[in-house]
This record gives sequence, C-alpha cells and structure tokens, in this order.
Amino acid sequence: MKKNKVNRSSGIGGQAVLEGVMMRNKDDYAVAIRKPDGEIEVEMDVFHGCMHGSKLTKIPFIRGVFNFIDSLHLGMKTLNFSASFYEDGEAEETKLDKTLDKVTGGKGEGILMGITTVISIVLAVGIFILLPYFLSSLLAGFVRNASLLAIMEGAIRILIFLAYVVGISLMKDIRRLYQYHGAEHKCINCIEKGRPLTVHNVMRSSRIHKRCGTSFLFFVMFVSIILFFFIRVQNPALKIALRILLIPVIAGISYEIIRLAGRSDNIFVKIISAPGMLLQRLTTKEPDESMVEVAMKSVEAVFDWKAYLNETFGYEVDDSWLVDEPTDEETAEDRASEDAVEENGQADEEAADGKAADADGV
Repeated sequence: MKKNKVNRSSGIGGQAVLEGVMMRNKDDYAVAIRKPDGEIEVEMDVFHGCMHGSKLTKIPFIRGVFNFIDSLHLGMKTLNFSASFYEDGEAEETKLDKTLDKVTGGKGEGILMGITTVISIVLAVGIFILLPYFLSSLLAGFVRNASLLAIMEGAIRILIFLAYVVGISLMKDIRRLYQYHGAEHKCINCIEKGRPLTVHNVMRSSRIHKRCGTSFLFFVMFVSIILFFFIRVQNPALKIALRILLIPVIAGISYEIIRLAGRSDNIFVKIISAPGMLLQRLTTKEPDESMVEVAMKSVEAVFDWKAYLNETFGYEVDDSWLVDEPTDEETAEDRASEDAVEENGQADEEAADGKAADADGV
C-alpha cells in the first residue's frame, strides 16, 4: 500500500452505548449492538437537530450550543435503544406511559426522553458548575484574594470532574462502555490515516482522538475557569446567575476549540489538546476484536470509507486489501507507541503512519 502522511478529518463521530457503538455522519446515524445471543444488530435512522435547517447552526460560537444539545438528545436516544436489548423480559407499559401516549398522540417516549435530558443537564450544572462555587466560597473567610479564589474554584471543578470519571470507571459496565469508546476512536483513526477498515488495522490504530467528547468537556472546564476569572460580580445571587447564564457561551467557545483541534496540527493546538487527550486514557480502554467488529458495522452503515480513501488518499481499495495479515512486529507495545505519538505530536517515519488525524460528536 502506498503510504500517505496527509491527515484528513472524515467528518464522522459517535459515542459508545451499552454493548455497542453509535456512529453519525451528518444527519445519518447508525447504532450497532452486540445482542445477548452474540449477533450484531444494526439500526439506521436520520436525526434532525433542534435547529435543523436554521442559519444559526452555521454561525461560529452559536452553533456549538445547538450541537451540544443535539448530542445529548441523540446520545440519550441511542443509549435507551441499546439498553432495550438487555432488559429483563418484556417491560410492561405503565399507566404513565399510556397516559402520556394518549395525551401526546403517541409521543410520550420522546417527551420522557426530553425530560430525562433536561434533568441530566440540571444535575451536571449543579455538580460541575455550582458545587465548585459553593465549596470555594467556604474558603472566602481564609482567602482574601478574589483572583486566587477564582483559580481555586476552577481547580475544585477539575478535581470533581476527575473524581467522577475515575469513580465510574471502576464499575464493570462502565469499563466495557469505555472499551467500546476505544473501538469507536480506533475505527475513525484507522480510516483517517488511510488504512482499509479491517479488524487488524483498527486494532493497531490509536484509541486517542482529538475531537473526543472527553476533550470537549475538558475544554469546557478550562474555558469556564478563564471566563469566571475575568467576569466577576460581588452579589452572591448574581454570581450564581452569571455561572448559569454563561454556560451557552462556554459551550460555544469549547466547540470551536474542539473543531480547531480536529482540523489543525500546529504546536499551539497540540499544547491545548494534550490535557484532554491524556484524560482520554481514563475514558477509553483497549477493546477486543469482537467490540471492534461492532464498531466497524456502525461505521459501514453510514460512511463509505472506500470512497473516502479514494478521494482523500488517492487509491482504490479492492478485496485483497481487506485480508487481515498481522505481523510479529505489531504488538500491544506498538499500539501504545501510537497513543504516545497522538499525545506528544512527535513523528518519525513509523509513527507518522500511526498518528491520529482527527476529530461528536460530541
């Protein structure tokens, strides 16, 4: 195969779900699930966001807010879909379900999903935005410097986020979710480096990706620290209101940074991306081949990767390229080396072929 060191973003993104992977390409998305009987179920559909067709979704710093909301909505929807394969028996329709369906004309499930999404956002705001403020305010009697208090609030916010990520990673089901998260990244990195989408090629690709939602969340934390440092008020009630009102601004800025990170490879982007990519070592785990197979099914359902390789890297893929031929040199140590290249931005002849190009999906 001809080697090509040009990195190109494919434009696809996704997320891990229960025993599966969701991949999205523009308005099309697919969810591939490994069912309890071992078979892979693939569901395809079209998702139109809350402001579909609006010019607002094209305006920088504003589009990120709608993208974030849409990602949450689609994420909840696909998680519920994957969970339905692992429910114990047939779930009985409750009186609430029947009443909602009757009142809304069969849209009860969508309304409940919307309510769940709102509750999730409220909890996230309370835990990661307001709680750090209240904890740092307890130190106001000991720390007189307002700038130092603002920095301490940001540090507390990051510590809470890290504690949350580490805490849930100890759960067995979450660890498997993180493995599917790794499979998602590996598939995208594989094709964005010009490799045919085979199990072997995916397994030797990096599980670290610049456009990952984990990196986006880190940028949210980082941007919030900067904004709250420079934008201050004295009244406690106004401080709380300010932190809530600035959330769309924070999301909009963070989205533009993550887009830049996925499209650029300069030194500044590498530096600001490094912490989020390091954090991905907690939110992604090495998948096994069966997990990679599921992720590949999801990619193939919404993305013509052969046409992408032809258009971007200039070669056509025939069936002979799809035969996995692992070599003795390509071991787990090689995959770890590729991850290091992703984080440090160092490239030699071998590492350049394994370096991730990327990008949610959030």
